[in-house]
Amino acid sequence: MKKRKLRPFARRLTRSIMWTLLIVMGLASYFIYSATKDLIKEEELDLYRGYLKITHAEVNKVVSNVRTGVVNHVSEIEDNLDQPDRLSDIMSEIVTLNPYIRSCGVSFVDNYYPQKGHWFCPYAVRTDSGQVEKKIIGSADHDYLKAKWFTEAVKADSSYWSKPFFDATDSVTPLVSYMMPIHDKRGQTVAILGADLSLNWFSDKLIKNEAIEDSLDLDVKGNKIVSTNSSEKVNTFLEDRKWRFITLNFIIDADGTFVAYPVGRNTIEDNYFERAKETTDTIDDHVGHMMVDGKKGFYSNEDGDPETFSFFGIEYEWLQVYMFYEPVEETNWSVALAVPGLMVDGFSFLMALGLILLIGLGMFVVRIVGWFVIRRATKPLKQLALSAKEVARGNFNAPLPEIKRYDEIHLLRDSFEDMQHSLTKYIDELKSTTASKAAIENELRVAHDIQMDMLPKTFPPYPERDDIDIYGKLTPAKDVGGDLFDFYIRDEKLFFCVGDVSGKGVPASLVMAVTRSLFRNISTHTAEPSHIVYTLNNSLLNGNDTNMFVTCFVGVLNLTDGIMQYCNAGHNIPLLIGQGVGTLPCDPNVPLGVVADWEFTEQKIDVASGTTIFLYTDGLNEAENTKHDQFDIDRVIQLSEKLLAEGKNSSEAIISKMIEAVHNFVAGAEQSDDMTMLAIRYLGNKGEKE
Repeated sequence: MKKRKLRPFARRLTRSIMWTLLIVMGLASYFIYSATKDLIKEEELDLYRGYLKITHAEVNKVVSNVRTGVVNHVSEIEDNLDQPDRLSDIMSEIVTLNPYIRSCGVSFVDNYYPQKGHWFCPYAVRTDSGQVEKKIIGSADHDYLKAKWFTEAVKADSSYWSKPFFDATDSVTPLVSYMMPIHDKRGQTVAILGADLSLNWFSDKLIKNEAIEDSLDLDVKGNKIVSTNSSEKVNTFLEDRKWRFITLNFIIDADGTFVAYPVGRNTIEDNYFERAKETTDTIDDHVGHMMVDGKKGFYSNEDGDPETFSFFGIEYEWLQVYMFYEPVEETNWSVALAVPGLMVDGFSFLMALGLILLIGLGMFVVRIVGWFVIRRATKPLKQLALSAKEVARGNFNAPLPEIKRYDEIHLLRDSFEDMQHSLTKYIDELKSTTASKAAIENELRVAHDIQMDMLPKTFPPYPERDDIDIYGKLTPAKDVGGDLFDFYIRDEKLFFCVGDVSGKGVPASLVMAVTRSLFRNISTHTAEPSHIVYTLNNSLLNGNDTNMFVTCFVGVLNLTDGIMQYCNAGHNIPLLIGQGVGTLPCDPNVPLGVVADWEFTEQKIDVASGTTIFLYTDGLNEAENTKHDQFDIDRVIQLSEKLLAEGKNSSEAIISKMIEAVHNFVAGAEQSDDMTMLAIRYLGNKGEKE
């Protein structure tokens, strides 16, 4: 028979999809290549640099105008020192001619004009209505002679810009003054001329970008500010930014105090570096130091490119900013512009959005084309899916579709047929395995019940006696376990034991049953714990090919006088809970089933009335939580001390609280070992009870 040529289904499907994707992704790649993302970003950064230059130029112009307005009148003031009444008119002239100057005053040294008194300060101020009022200020209530700004200005004998302050007559408007000394004919400093500039002009107009167009290249013409040059470029600059989010301008001085900031913050009581502590990084602190050091530029990465960082002036921490800054000439100020990075990268975002839309359109086209191709190609797969549903319902003999083409779908159909045969065989085997497992689980449940029946389960075991209180509990890690405990009374003596077989599960449970039976048989013939343990050891060694061993504690308590004889074979040391909590002195001995004819030592102790002998296996102190921390013996002792202090030291209470504490500690972790506890409280022959 001629071998049929395989016509791969994947090749046909992939070829159709790849041609479509090639066209779509080719167009997308061309779009990305043509978009010049980096150039657009650099253009945006240049625009914002220009924005800062406009702001910087306007601040410089205002500062220069104020300074010029003061300097131009110094000679006039010095020429009229012999006419003090003329000085008020000069102050009014300075304020009238310079719209940036809110107020102006010349403060003379103490008693310069004896006829005027100690204080003499001709002063002019522009009111809210635009009128200029003249005053003479200075008094005991307004003693400028003691003011720090005055004494420092006289001492410095040079012009400078003051720190921001509030006028004594106006606690709302923050001001900054340009100070200049006035000299007499002998060259001595006799007064300080100060022109006050309102910082609200910066915050409300310039910093909020509301007056850039009106304040670029301005001259003074009466009280009206007009532009000397064409405003076409300015209008274009501003119109280009109408769609953008508002940027953040601010001005700080040499120690970081805000000279200007958007309305809503008391600038002169706020400091850049204090605000910078609100952010988790230190980049904004670094930028602030660059500004107060008089540096010009922007925050950049190692390559010198502008870089964004978290800034306290932006409401959302995730919205980082680009920061541009430049010092203001003739001052110790620095003006800055913070631009949200999202604004600079806006065009990049639009490009990404356009790319997504383009790819989405391409994928839509591929979806339409592919739908027709795949629908035709996958028709047999639909028939196979229907057959698979029948198989899922248990009908492993469901008919399969006939495939004419010899391709991957045909191979899938043949594989599906093989799977039907395999499933039929597997289900038969699974039924047999499930039946066997169910039988084993049932046998384990029976074994568990048998094992539990071998242990004491009736508590209190001796309700007619008032000299002993006993309670025990065994919790196996699996269906059956290797822990054991047992006790009974013979000849007014309580015989008891606690043991832990190495390993878990069925083998350990068988050794446990043998050990318990041997204990009962041997202890009926002797009351010496060491002899009981010795006989147990040799009996377990006989035929112990699996090398299993048992840790065991055997005790015999004389109920008439409280004398307890005991022998420990490698088991956990019991606790004595009575006057206090302590461990029972125990000699080291090997576990049972390890060394033949081992001479086990026997010990004796006088148990005081009211004392509880608490025995346990390592499933208690080695119980682990999900972090693999162990419950350990310290927690056992601490809980015992707490129960003793609270008077909750009955045998049942001790074991119940121990179980509760272990469950809380392991917090749902799987139990890794059998856990057994036996508490024997000796009440003495006086009948003392809890």
